[in-house]
Amino acid sequence: MQHAHEVREELRGPALALRDLIPDVMKGYAEMSRAAMAPGELSTGTKELLALMVAVTRQCDGCVVSHTRGAARAGISREMVAEAMGVAILMNGGPGTVWGPRALRSFDEAAAEYAAR
Repeated sequence: MQHAHEVREELRGPALALRDLIPDVMKGYAEMSRAAMAPGELSTGTKELLALMVAVTRQCDGCVVSHTRGAARAGISREMVAEAMGVAILMNGGPGTVWGPRALRSFDEAAAEYAAR
């Protein structure tokens, strides 16, 4: 996986083009995402960690970048991401040992970005 900012930049143009072609679908997805990630019995941070574990399992670099940024915004610590990646490694075996570190690097980039603000 590239660095997080490279992944975001690579996907930005195609995502905007697709949004222009299927605006209702993309709007519906955004609404579902907001609803699913809203705090409830689980905090937004916990939900971001769950989403990050699924992103690692699915080996989705755009999803990893999105949910590490969300985790950083929600106040999740580097240690919490590391523990979640331990569970992802448990459940995914070898691929988890590749994508877990990628997710941690992406989180470090997102956390540094938010700390600089």
